[in-house]
Amino acid sequence: MTLNRVWLPSPNYSSRGGASVRLIVIHTAEGARTIESLGNFFSQSSVQASSHVGADDKANTVGEYVHRPNKAWTQAEFNPVSVSIELCAFAAWDNAEWNRHPNMLDNCAKWIAEESAYWGIPITRLTPSQAQGSGKGVCGHVDLGSRGGGHHDPGSGFPFDYVLSLARGEITPPEDTMAISAVQNHDGRLEVFVEKQDGTVVHAWQKTPGGGWEGSAPGKVAGWYSMGKP
Repeated sequence: MTLNRVWLPSPNYSSRGGASVRLIVIHTAEGARTIESLGNFFSQSSVQASSHVGADDKANTVGEYVHRPNKAWTQAEFNPVSVSIELCAFAAWDNAEWNRHPNMLDNCAKWIAEESAYWGIPITRLTPSQAQGSGKGVCGHVDLGSRGGGHHDPGSGFPFDYVLSLARGEITPPEDTMAISAVQNHDGRLEVFVEKQDGTVVHAWQKTPGGGWEGSAPGKVAGWYSMGKP
């Protein structure tokens, strides 16, 4: 499903100067809780900051502040080679708090998938050295180090593996989802539990840390195993 992109233009952008985009960068807004309030902030030329898009808890929706071909101003030295999303969240959130915002995580994943397809960037998480070198993939603002502004977002609690699995289509929560909970086992494998509107709880899990999902064929939706109504 294509994201609904609400145009909330920012004057804070410039040319990429011929640079090729190779980074998809995830940020947290650290204050704004809606795409509209974030747009109001970015609409002020005096703030000298912007992002390409922002995401809150509205389903299948992002705010768009700077069009893709232009350079947004949010990660210092890496602005020319990046597209960026500001999640209306805080880097201090733990994993449990992130999982209380399934729509925001889903919006982030869908945006990553769309940017990956547009720019030909693999949906692969980069290490700091790869992100600051010449790697192509997805990273957090923190991974860009001092050259990216010295920030620490989106924080250690952000469920990177889960969001990238969503973006790659390895797991697809049912459309009638009420709540999503993702947990990481002691061996690094992710498990996802979904409570649907009819009260049914469904479950999917990784067979190996960072590997495929149980019940799914390559390139297919993960197998969701009904556990019955609680």
